[in-house]
Amino acid sequence: MRIILDGMGGDNAPGAVVEGAVLASEVIEHEIVIIGQEELINHELKRHKYNHKKITVADAREVITNEEAPVRAVRSKKDSSIVKGINMVKSGEGDIFISAGSTGALLSGGLFILGRIQGIDRPALACIYPIIGGEASLLVDAGANAECKPNNLLEFGIMGNIYMEKVIGRKTPRVGLVNIGTEAAKGNTLTKAAYELLEQSNMNFIGNVEAREVPKSACDVIVCDGFTGNVVLKLTEGLAWNILQVIKKKFTDGVKAKLGAALLIDKLGELKKEFDYSEYGGAPILGVKGPIVKMHGSSSANAVKNTILKGIPFVEENVVETIQNSVLEIEEITLSE
Repeated sequence: MRIILDGMGGDNAPGAVVEGAVLASEVIEHEIVIIGQEELINHELKRHKYNHKKITVADAREVITNEEAPVRAVRSKKDSSIVKGINMVKSGEGDIFISAGSTGALLSGGLFILGRIQGIDRPALACIYPIIGGEASLLVDAGANAECKPNNLLEFGIMGNIYMEKVIGRKTPRVGLVNIGTEAAKGNTLTKAAYELLEQSNMNFIGNVEAREVPKSACDVIVCDGFTGNVVLKLTEGLAWNILQVIKKKFTDGVKAKLGAALLIDKLGELKKEFDYSEYGGAPILGVKGPIVKMHGSSSANAVKNTILKGIPFVEENVVETIQNSVLEIEEITLSE
């Protein structure tokens, strides 16, 4: 397997990207190709001891920033790390593309270069959602589609269900629809219609879930439109960060508090790790004809390493092909309406 890694994407590139690649290469046998400005990447590689057969560099002179219009950037910057990296997947030179760069550019590149899986109307961003004291859930869509139709939410559920089974290894995952109440008749026109479609599917659909139940592991696959999903995700991230800051302040306020913190240091470390996005890898873009994974923009070397490791089953378990084969179910359900 050849893993194509964007060396120029993210706030900490290329340093953290290169270090993460080196860390991952120590525990996997697959080849990692870091794509970007060759001299910068090679400069970072010189800081590390690594197997030169397992990590190579592909030159790309341009960089797409978060400030640029994604569609225009993808069309005009043919020599960018994102465009060249996705093209390598399309041509068969690579099996998966991983980047911490512009989400919009990755979505646009996936659509224009790889194309949508036939029968999938809207590709979606699937994000691991940490559950304190339990197994993580998968949130689909995390922000790719602000406005959706009922059949889009059905697609998100089916694609998320496949990813959770094939990549995360969760058997018969529970699929839930984010809503303002648990009753089937609750919600707006979109969620009511989506509920009916999801109920007809072969998935383990458990019905509506309220936002307050999501952090309690109400379901394994959290289905919602991208606007709702992005709000849920960012609210959770902000709340988690603030809780950790309050805990830190409380445990450093006075001698007694510091003594208590010393006794609980291991447990506090475990709590921080559960909140830490870098432990969970990146967010796959589901619905395009090739594996693309989006990392957090501020990804550390550890986050890069974990994204590489958790991206491997995306390819090995043929997730893209499985989604393609599941399109027939989507068509049967929507045609019956």
